[in-house]
Amino acid sequence: MSRMTLHRIERGEPSVTMGAYMNALAALGLDVEVVAPDDRPANDVAAPASARAPTQTVRVADFAQLRRLAWQLPANAELTPEEAWGTYERNWRHADPSALEDNERQLLAELAHTLGRKPLDV
Repeated sequence: MSRMTLHRIERGEPSVTMGAYMNALAALGLDVEVVAPDDRPANDVAAPASARAPTQTVRVADFAQLRRLAWQLPANAELTPEEAWGTYERNWRHADPSALEDNERQLLAELAHTLGRKPLDV
């Protein structure tokens, strides 16, 4: 994050992206979870990637980093593989690759292979 972006956050300028705010909070050790009323309960866990059928749609709530990158979508939103890959690719600078869970790493590898794209740096 640039020094200018940090100054804009401190001044409360509306031009700063939500991702920049999230990164600043993460740097301070704070974690903000965006929860919509229609989110699944915390104990409702997604099936492991290996148990899923080939990816037809990607549910945003099943993947923590995708949820962080697609904060504007409801948690129960389902994306096509192309939309999911585009979300990761466009917003990768806001992702935390060290926080990726195994199922999300598997999804990224699966999407890259299926769509014939170069894998993201995870």
